[in-house]
Amino acid sequence: MTRIVFVTPAAARIEIDADDGLSVMECARRANVPGIVAECGGACSCATCHVHVDPAWSAQVGEATGMERDMLEFAEDVGETSRLSCQIKVAPALDGLVVHLPAGQG
Repeated sequence: MTRIVFVTPAAARIEIDADDGLSVMECARRANVPGIVAECGGACSCATCHVHVDPAWSAQVGEATGMERDMLEFAEDVGETSRLSCQIKVAPALDGLVVHLPAGQG
């Protein structure tokens, strides 16, 4: 299990144990993390699982590319470390990953 920390817009921290190999979005939905809508179920076609990767983790997680970058154009409050959580695969190297939830999903 890999620990993922979600920070809400109100600065509340929600820590979950995530299954390696799944996406951050899938793990958030299984744990009922509020703010991850995930309308498309992880197909990278809706941008409703948008998160801001904490700057301390941005290099390890990497930047959005290709289709993910295109979908982020439809998200609210997109920033330099924005990612779609459906495109971040959970792995032991991400233990302690911190992502910030935007105030709303696009």
